[in-house]
Amino acid sequence: MGLAKSVYVATGSLPTDERFGLTSQLRKAAISVPSNIAEGCARRTTGAFLQFLGVAQGSLAELETQILLSIELGYLEQAQGHSILQLAEEVGRITAGLERSLERKHP
Repeated sequence: MGLAKSVYVATGSLPTDERFGLTSQLRKAAISVPSNIAEGCARRTTGAFLQFLGVAQGSLAELETQILLSIELGYLEQAQGHSILQLAEEVGRITAGLERSLERKHP
């Protein structure tokens, strides 16, 4: 949730002509991460949870790509973008650890 909040704050300063482009894509990817984790957790099977964790990891990859593009285009300051990337990396590590743990329980 902290990652999604950071993205929402950061995208508030993107150009208005990006509102339906990059801003929207960044926000969708950021919201997708905790949403898929929550939905997967609510499922009744470990397999379904693992599937949703995989989707969350995919959304993280999208988000990281979009943040890098935003930095390159000068829409985000380097420091702000890299701070978000560090959060995304941490969420990715935690999610991957959860996946490994669940896979050991459900081979």
